[in-house]
Amino acid sequence: MGVEVHQRERFSLELSEASSLGQGLRIVRLIVDREKQGRGLLGVSQLAAELEMDQSRVSRLTQELCELAILERVERGPFRAGPAFFQLAASLNVGWIGQAKSELELFVAEFGLRARLSVRDGVRVILLRTSSNDGVVGSFVKPGMVTPVWCTGSGRALLWDHKAAEVEELLRGVDFIGVGGPRAAHSAAEVCALMEQDRPQGFIRAAEEFEHGVHELAVPVRDPGGRVTAALTVLGSSAAFEVRAEEIAEALHSAAKRLSVAGSGRGGVS
Repeated sequence: MGVEVHQRERFSLELSEASSLGQGLRIVRLIVDREKQGRGLLGVSQLAAELEMDQSRVSRLTQELCELAILERVERGPFRAGPAFFQLAASLNVGWIGQAKSELELFVAEFGLRARLSVRDGVRVILLRTSSNDGVVGSFVKPGMVTPVWCTGSGRALLWDHKAAEVEELLRGVDFIGVGGPRAAHSAAEVCALMEQDRPQGFIRAAEEFEHGVHELAVPVRDPGGRVTAALTVLGSSAAFEVRAEEIAEALHSAAKRLSVAGSGRGGVS
């Protein structure tokens, strides 16, 4: 019982951290977008109003971001991107993550599908990049978006090398109720069953596991040492995959291999 309570507390903490991460990324994105567009910069109260967030929450998060030098603020005025932001941006636009943008767009041009690159942090999947057709103005689909590992195509691709016991351990204490789409797994055992179902075909096919009407094909992206470090995913309707699933999966594997090679030039995907 004590272990179960600890696991639930750990998962609650992870969700809280995910919420903070997502909100922090929203703040940074808004500030950077306004700078790029040459629009006026914003202070705490204006950011809170624009993002519909609690002002005290925005104040705390911006303070933490300033301490990390991701944001900076001159004489308690409006915020702008700080030196650490530009260092991070430079590091993300080379190697495998930089190449991912063009790889994602291939699926838009060739198949008319949405495409995403994601990584895993515990039971969370964090979105790194999206294709140009994924999401609209005001959509929650943005880099930094957090989704569950157990009921998304990207999440299950990130678990590709996990044995059943490892999946059970990772998901111990997770509350599956009310999370995901109509065909989401509701236990670690169900996740393992879905994984075993997909492994013979060599790719993940997730049907309405996270959203109603949305189907996903996904494959793992490996570093030069063979370790799974990211997932490449395409999303569409059932009809979009009905005839061309194998062809799309082959294209996913090819793109994943190219990203792995790009990562080898920087000492591996991390």
